[in-house]
Amino acid sequence: MNLRPLHDRVLVKRLEGAETTASGLFIPDSAKEKPQQGTIVAAGDGRLLKNGQRIALDVHAGDRILFGKYSGSEVTVAGEELIILREDEILAVLG
Repeated sequence: MNLRPLHDRVLVKRLEGAETTASGLFIPDSAKEKPQQGTIVAAGDGRLLKNGQRIALDVHAGDRILFGKYSGSEVTVAGEELIILREDEILAVLG
């Protein structure tokens, strides 16, 4: 894939949701919620300040993150569903 986010944006692949509940019940596709976790596929260069200085991002490609339910813009690239988020829409980095 040849897609590079600009400035303080990151490209995220959403993690797959659970197929069953903890008690073993099957969850149909219509009842599943989209997971709020993902893996960063690509990251931009950083935020550009008014004076021309660039501040590097705190996250990098390969980091697992948590993001808000309605954050970002969903895009489809080469048949793969991805999300473009701003760095400030990321809630946490999972260790």
